[in-house]
Amino acid sequence: MSENKIEIGEKIIIPDDDGVEHEFEVILPFELDETNSSYLAVVPVEQVEAEEADLYVFRYEEEGDDLKVFQIESDDEWDLVEEVLNTLLP
Repeated sequence: MSENKIEIGEKIIIPDDDGVEHEFEVILPFELDETNSSYLAVVPVEQVEAEEADLYVFRYEEEGDDLKVFQIESDDEWDLVEEVLNTLLP
């Protein structure tokens, strides 16, 4: 698997189901060997400095300069992601 190009602190825009764009800051890019996939843990930019923030995690793929994000839908995949987050995030 290739090394992550996305870095902590990077800002990305992710549209919701209605096409409304939301800006997020990357908290943790990581890969899981078990799923052979890359993931991003992000928070909305307006919550970065907040004491508590909403954390979102997406599976992603990079194609050239394009970033494609996907929701995690499998419970098994979520369990693996949650284990990584519990280990790496304070």
